[in-house]
Amino acid sequence: MGTKISFKLNGRDVSITTDPLRRLIDVLREDFDLKGVKEGCSEGECGACSILFNGRMVTSCIIPVGAADGQSIMTIEGLRETEKGKVIINAFADGGAVQCGFCIPGMVIAAYCILEKNPNPSEDDIRLGISGNICRCTGYDLIVESIRLAAKRGEALWKK
Repeated sequence: MGTKISFKLNGRDVSITTDPLRRLIDVLREDFDLKGVKEGCSEGECGACSILFNGRMVTSCIIPVGAADGQSIMTIEGLRETEKGKVIINAFADGGAVQCGFCIPGMVIAAYCILEKNPNPSEDDIRLGISGNICRCTGYDLIVESIRLAAKRGEALWKK
């Protein structure tokens, strides 16, 4: 038994019948096989499970799937298929901002949100925008520089 929950996931309409109190991260990983959403802290503090929820970055480990009913969700798997997502991901790779890769999906989601708000962010804007995401390997300087690189490469995309 469960509740039917319908939402838009990475641009397509989906439905699932499940306990509406299940964590959204578990549904995304287990039922939709979207492994780019990582579980780090299980408390919404590390950013590894970040997704776009109606265009806003949220941590999926603290959201019940019932809250997704009728909403729009984009994970890293969906974002990487967009032109903007490709620019950010390539900038992270070219800028040396990827080591273990655990935090990178959340960092890319954060970078997308930063650039959507401000296509020419300052270093302080970037550091504030990624402040909810923890990186243990790469360090923040390379991530900040990669977001600057994405802003430069995608300048025309974010000014639309």
